[in-house]
Amino acid sequence: MYKKIKGININHITYGNKSGDDVVLLHGWGQNIDMMRPIGDRLKNKFKITIIDLPGFGGSSEPKEVLSIYDYVDILKELLEELNIKKPNLVGHSFGGKISIVYSSKYDVEKLVLLASPFCKEIEKLSLKTKVLKKLKKVPILNKLENIAKKHIGSSDYRNASETMRKILVEHVNLNVIEDAKKINVPTILIWGTNDSEVSLNRAYELENLIKDSAVIEFQGCTHYAYLERLDQTVNIINNLFTGGNYE
Repeated sequence: MYKKIKGININHITYGNKSGDDVVLLHGWGQNIDMMRPIGDRLKNKFKITIIDLPGFGGSSEPKEVLSIYDYVDILKELLEELNIKKPNLVGHSFGGKISIVYSSKYDVEKLVLLASPFCKEIEKLSLKTKVLKKLKKVPILNKLENIAKKHIGSSDYRNASETMRKILVEHVNLNVIEDAKKINVPTILIWGTNDSEVSLNRAYELENLIKDSAVIEFQGCTHYAYLERLDQTVNIINNLFTGGNYE
């Protein structure tokens, strides 16, 4: 399904329990809807699931100008208004998590789950197509997704990406959203792999100190894709949070 928002065709899917609370899933850099479906598919009996291909990824068209994180947030807000989603439960991985931080600081959100979400400048570059695909082979559940990932995970790596997407990446990597994180006042869970080499576990605890009502849950031995490496545990945590669970 497509919606044209600010001149960009946004691909999205909505499925699951039509009378359930809204859950919106946002993927990481260079990824797509398919990378968040393993979560959505396991929550669909209770919740109405919406997964979005962010502009420039998957089936969504590439922006014609450089978008900031705040531009992505504005596009997301307009899209959710078009879909009549007023106060979603929001789940974001990596780049999608950074967007989720800013969105939750500005607009109504029921509850928030951040999966290895950067919020300040990282020394290491975020994974692009080649690096991501190498990591996918090491994650059991993602072996089945590898062919999909090759097709949809991004049109190219940094060297071959369009000038616009390269500039967007640079702006994203360098952007600090600490002040935005401080404004979040909804229950928030931070799920992090202890072996995350993209956004270190230390960042999780820094973020926990910024967000008032938040808690870190460590996945021992897991990487930047901890949410998929321990999918059942991830889904249980999300389900409990969104249905009133307590992790204090």
